[in-house]
Amino acid sequence: MGTDRHLRSLVVDGTTWRWAARQHVDRSDDANCRLALSLYREGTRRRLALVFRPGPDRVISNSAFEAGALIRLPDRAYPNLHRPGTVRALLDAAPPGLVLPATPGTTETDGWPHFDTVVGQGHAA
Repeated sequence: MGTDRHLRSLVVDGTTWRWAARQHVDRSDDANCRLALSLYREGTRRRLALVFRPGPDRVISNSAFEAGALIRLPDRAYPNLHRPGTVRALLDAAPPGLVLPATPGTTETDGWPHFDTVVGQGHAA
């Protein structure tokens, strides 16, 4: 993975969201690896982190797949967290209370429950 650390912008209904996808690798234990999508509503000090960890029939990008890939086996559904359409679909799929937490700081949650919505909207490769 490269060292690109900039935040990208996404405008939804007049609201600007800043976002980034990051991969965290634990070389000693693949189960501790994760792919996180961080979303920040511009002008706030709140961050929503949708975290994807590998599991049964769930694969996250690694050296064998392109960066940002989420893969569901056996149907090989394949959205990518570096694509703005995928990010928009995940943002739309998250409940409003989760997207706009009441307190400053980070709200971290499992991203896999929103996967089926994203794939259902056609954001798979």
